[in-house]
Amino acid sequence: MARCLADLLTFLDSLEEPAALDRLQAELSELEIELDDVRSHALFSERTYRRNLVRGGKWYHLLVLCWRNGQRSPIHDHRGSRCAVRVLNGVMTESLFDYAPTGQIKSTFSRDIDAGRVVGSEDTDIHQISNLQTGKADLVTLHLYSPPLLVMGTYSLTDGLRGEEPMFLEFYDAAGI
Repeated sequence: MARCLADLLTFLDSLEEPAALDRLQAELSELEIELDDVRSHALFSERTYRRNLVRGGKWYHLLVLCWRNGQRSPIHDHRGSRCAVRVLNGVMTESLFDYAPTGQIKSTFSRDIDAGRVVGSEDTDIHQISNLQTGKADLVTLHLYSPPLLVMGTYSLTDGLRGEEPMFLEFYDAAGI
């Protein structure tokens, strides 16, 4: 059954606890949505990718993330939150990471996600999202977090340093996914 954005928001507002990842992915997969449906939230930054809040509630945040060509997230996890992502425009590159025997992280897999496809990640999954398209192609993605992503863990490929990055309350120009 195809659903519109209003149906998705009604479902999200009715949550009484965090939603399971498979449910988040199903909701975004069944959603009939185009970039024009969230155009007012498709705001870009030349400095870094930009996070634009569509709506938030106690158990979720729905955001449109906008990426200029070459922009990337930090390597990160979703501390305590699940995330489903739907590509609205362009091709998203997701790189996955795991721990090496040294305790540092290493890249294990990379894939391109075309417009219309949905992927998901659990709270401890480590990944990076990038816009690596040719030319000056923009990337626009719809992210559904449950519960809201308030802090993400960040990682470095060059040393064992790890950090935490709080998500900014205003949601724009904030680093993280």
